[in-house]
Amino acid sequence: MEGVLRTGARTEPARPLTGGGGAAPPGAADQGWGNFQYRFTEDDFARVRGFIYRNAGISLAPGKMDMVYSRLARRLRARGMESFSQYLDLVESGDLQEVEAFINALTTNMTSFFREPHHFRLLAERLRQHRDRKQVSIWSCASSSGEEPYSIAMTALDALPAGSGLSILATDIDTNVLSRGSEGVYPVDQLPKIPEPYRKRFFLRGEGSNEGFIRVKEELRRAVTFRRLNLLDAQWPMRGKFDFVFCRNVMIYFDRPTQLAVLERISRVLHPDGLLFVGHSESLHHAQELFRVCGNTTYALRS
Repeated sequence: MEGVLRTGARTEPARPLTGGGGAAPPGAADQGWGNFQYRFTEDDFARVRGFIYRNAGISLAPGKMDMVYSRLARRLRARGMESFSQYLDLVESGDLQEVEAFINALTTNMTSFFREPHHFRLLAERLRQHRDRKQVSIWSCASSSGEEPYSIAMTALDALPAGSGLSILATDIDTNVLSRGSEGVYPVDQLPKIPEPYRKRFFLRGEGSNEGFIRVKEELRRAVTFRRLNLLDAQWPMRGKFDFVFCRNVMIYFDRPTQLAVLERISRVLHPDGLLFVGHSESLHHAQELFRVCGNTTYALRS
């Protein structure tokens, strides 16, 4: 039993999206699309795409118009806005609170404990090979709501000798998911994704009003520091180098120039004998001058 938790210019008019599903086709107003709350034109969509690219490096595909409407319409309602044009004027004015909310709304946060488990097996293997290392530093650069950095922490604490120095930096651009990660509280249905030996050691099971939830224990929380970081920021605040960097399922949202720029900066903060882990659908073949393959979606610095 686990522990207990007690506590561009166009030559044609922009087509409107007056619904939540897609660009309205000709005659859409006669087909029931007028029931949707806000008018959303292709020019509005172009403004969204430009802003999120300039400020977060995210390259939104043309087919994401539906998704953008559904996510940003909530912000229009929250701010009492009457149109996307009015809302985007606010965002582009530099309102810091709304810029943050805009980016939070458009970022995708799909994650789980021990996702792509081969990375954690390799991490444990490498850590056991260097058990005499006094300090291990790891960066999860798109940590989302914490499942990845806590999976890293469980793996490292299990593989390293007691008393070893361990620091894990967990960063993300989305402040909402960072708050959830800092809290370390998850639905109990996440337990099956966690190796059985780790469940009792690292988690508390909720009772009473907390029933149906699990919470990470203090030993795990102490190993992870959550901070907001935009990978496009002019300066990264970290000092020193990391032994391991997890940058998984991030590059798929960037175009090629942005990918290369970020990877070049990662190469400068990775220890010479460190490892970079990327997502299962990502490849660094276009960055061969920086990294070499040394395993399944695992890379090392090129000498």
